Amino acid sequence: QVQVVESGGGLVQPGGSLRLSCTSSGTDILPFRMGWYRQVPGKERELVATHTLRNTTNLAGYVEGRFFISRDKDKNTAYLQMTRLKPEDTAVYYCLVNIFNGGTSFWGQGTQVSVSS
Repeated sequence: QVQVVESGGGLVQPGGSLRLSCTSSGTDILPFRMGWYRQVPGKERELVATHTLRNTTNLAGYVEGRFFISRDKDKNTAYLQMTRLKPEDTAVYYCLVNIFNGGTSFWGQGTQVSVSS
């Protein structure tokens, strides 16, 4: 069974940086897509960034130039480098894993990111 584990959330001041990590395990197959979504109470989960084995990246407009996604295929880990954080980036960030293109989505448990002075 695929397991997805995130880490790296926390409290940071506006303008600061954080790096989130997401590791997938439970299969020998390298996931086709790994990425990040976020959610605040009362709102739907929204895309932050995803990366595929075709080296295509899908990045939400509101994080362009501030957030950067990368993958270490040897470690089966995706990273979300977040810079110039704003209070409106406060949310629970969830890692998404698709083993196959168009296949089942596996989610991590979420990690809280809070941006506040």
